[in-house]
Amino acid sequence: MSGDNLKKDLKKILEEASKSIKDINSISDLEKSRIQFLGKKSLLISLMKSLSDLTKEEKSIAGKDLNNAKTEINNLLADKKISLSKVDNVKKDDFDLSMPGKASSVGSVHPISKTMDCAIQIFESLKFECVEGPEIEDEFHNFTALNIPDSHPARAMHDTFYLENNLLLRTHTSSVQVRTMSENTTPIRIIAPGKVYRKDSDITHTPMFHQIEGLYVDKDVSFSNLKSIINIFLKSFFEQDDLKIRFRPSYFPFTEPSAEVDIEYIDSKGNKSWLEILGCGMVHPNVLDMANIDSSIYSGYAFGLGVERLAMLKLGITDLRLFYENDLRFLKQFQRI
Repeated sequence: MSGDNLKKDLKKILEEASKSIKDINSISDLEKSRIQFLGKKSLLISLMKSLSDLTKEEKSIAGKDLNNAKTEINNLLADKKISLSKVDNVKKDDFDLSMPGKASSVGSVHPISKTMDCAIQIFESLKFECVEGPEIEDEFHNFTALNIPDSHPARAMHDTFYLENNLLLRTHTSSVQVRTMSENTTPIRIIAPGKVYRKDSDITHTPMFHQIEGLYVDKDVSFSNLKSIINIFLKSFFEQDDLKIRFRPSYFPFTEPSAEVDIEYIDSKGNKSWLEILGCGMVHPNVLDMANIDSSIYSGYAFGLGVERLAMLKLGITDLRLFYENDLRFLKQFQRI
C-alpha cells in the first residue's frame, strides 16, 4: 500500500464515520459506532497494521495522518455523546405542569396492632407489666413446665410446628409466664403479648396469630380477683359498662380451677348469643412448684386471649383471613379506629 492510497482510505473512513455518528440517536448505538470505527477489528486499526509496507518517510507522514483521523473520530463521538445526554435530560425533565399530581396514600397502623395496643394499655393501667419472650421455644417451657403431659394432643405433630434440636414455634405465650416465674421473685403481675403458631387455618384460625396472656402471683390471690380483672378489661375494651359476661367451668392443664369466659353478642339481625372470648383459671400448684414458687404460700391466676378474636368482635369481621390478605380496600376502612 502506498501513502497516497492510505490517505484516500482515511478520507473515506472519516466521511463514513462523520455521517454515521451524525445519524445516531442513542448512547447504545453510539457505543456500537465507536467499536466499528476504533475497535480492534476496525478499518483504522487495519491501516495502522499496514504501515510496515511503507517507506520510512511515508511511515512518518502516514502515522500522523492516522493519529489525526483517530483524534477526529474521538471528537465526533464525544460531541455526539454530550448532545445525546442533553436530549435525554430534556426528555426526563419535560412534563406538563398543568397535569394533576399523583396523590400518595397515607399509611396507618394495622387493625390487629391497634387492637393489641388498646388491650395492652388497659392492662398497663391495671398495673400489669408488659414482658416478651422468644418465639422459638423448647418443649420444657412450652409444655412440660405448664403441666402438659407427654400424651396431650397439643404436643402432636399435627398441632405444633417442630424444628430441629427439640425446638418448636411456641403455641402460646404461656412460655413467657414460665420464664418470668423462674427468673423473678414474687409478687409477679405481667402480661405477655406476642405471636404464636399452630397448624390450623380456616375463617377463624390462621397458622400465625397473636395472644395476650396474663399472670398474677402473690399471697392470697383468689378466683374473685381474676373475675374482677376480666370484667374490668372486657367492659373497658368493648366500651360497654352493661356488657354481659359469664364464666363457664372448663379444663386447662396449667390452671385449676379453669374457666372459659363468654360475652353476650348481638348480631346484625338483633339476635343474642354467647361467644367465647378467653380462657382463664387459677395457676396449677404443679406449675408454681416447677418454677420454684412455694404453692403452699403463693397462689395466682392466669388468663389468655386471642387478639384476632377481639378485633373480629369489635370490628364486626367474620373472616379472620381478611386481616392478612393485604387488601387496601379492606384495611382503609379501619384507618380512623
